[in-house]
Amino acid sequence: MDFFLIKSSDELKALIEKIELAPRLALDTEADSLHTYYEKICLIQLSCDGAHYIIDPLAGYNLEEFLKILSEKKLIFHSADYDLRMMRSTFGFEPKGKIFDTLLAAQILGYKHFSLSALVERFFKVTLDKVKRKSNWARRPLSIQQLQYASEDTRFLMPLADILSAELERLGRSEWHWESCERAVAAAASGPEAPDLDEIWRIKGSGLLEQRQLPYLYYLWHWREIEARMVDRPPFKIMGNQQLIQLVHWAANNPGAPLSAGPRLPRNFFGARLDALKEAIAKAAQMPPSDWPQVRRGERPPVWEPDCRPLIKSLMIERHRSARALGIEPSFLAPRSALVNIARNRPQTLEEIIQFSGLLRWQATIIEPGVRRCLRRWEKKQKKDFSHITCQMT
Repeated sequence: MDFFLIKSSDELKALIEKIELAPRLALDTEADSLHTYYEKICLIQLSCDGAHYIIDPLAGYNLEEFLKILSEKKLIFHSADYDLRMMRSTFGFEPKGKIFDTLLAAQILGYKHFSLSALVERFFKVTLDKVKRKSNWARRPLSIQQLQYASEDTRFLMPLADILSAELERLGRSEWHWESCERAVAAAASGPEAPDLDEIWRIKGSGLLEQRQLPYLYYLWHWREIEARMVDRPPFKIMGNQQLIQLVHWAANNPGAPLSAGPRLPRNFFGARLDALKEAIAKAAQMPPSDWPQVRRGERPPVWEPDCRPLIKSLMIERHRSARALGIEPSFLAPRSALVNIARNRPQTLEEIIQFSGLLRWQATIIEPGVRRCLRRWEKKQKKDFSHITCQMT
């Protein structure tokens, strides 16, 4: 094995002594979201000074000092957003040092393929094995193959960061990258948004249901959530969305029919779980029509006066022109939602573009000239149209 598995407090203490002297660290995590309801970090992978380590947070040793040292270091991630969110939710971790995200760097440089495996193959001619990607990382003991896979995720991050950093510097895009990384850190620190309680149960396929069927989806979705929490399993492991929608159709169309006459259920549906399912269906059947959830076929686009669609199209053309000149993806430079907000609010200054669009300063600075051209043409056309209407009225 060419990595070190930290199995005890003494080994962790020795690692802390090593990383205290390191100016930067490459970091990655493995979580168990595909296998548990309460997602948590199951492994922390770390590389520094050419050595590679795997820390087991489930081994029972105290990580407080280790995490404190990590928070003070410059950290290199590939897709920092997810790892930082998980570290915050699992450990309350908040980085104080700078973050270098190799995924964001690759996107800013305009690479078409920016996954870690694609970048490692591009620069190091190594093909990473992704067979163990969906492993159950919470199960112990972990196999040598799982540990080897995990160690690969940080092995190339430092030299990769050096290559991308040099290219960012050469193109004058380093500040763009730091600003993007700072947003990732801020987003992780802010935590997830509170779910919309009237939307969270509207799973894929619910938009095709009739209103009389929605009470069944509402109660069956909540039944599935409760069952998943009780056994700490992902909801789809209890019942997949497609099967849930199928059961909704049957229950709504066959009120009062025995469940045994319905769609085939998984083999582990018996006892308390089966009773709870029957109770959920009964509650749905008893919901009065006045309380039925409303049908939602998707949000209607806002009606603007005057119609902004030509302005949005013009902004998209300008965005494509700017992105093409820089060799980056137009949607990465400015997503369509940002352009829609610009069209709605007609910002007059760079600060207003940032405020209304939600773009970073580097993104707003690049599209600002195009935005000004579009708005000038738009305002000129509106004045011309207004003058034409006024003449007709007189």
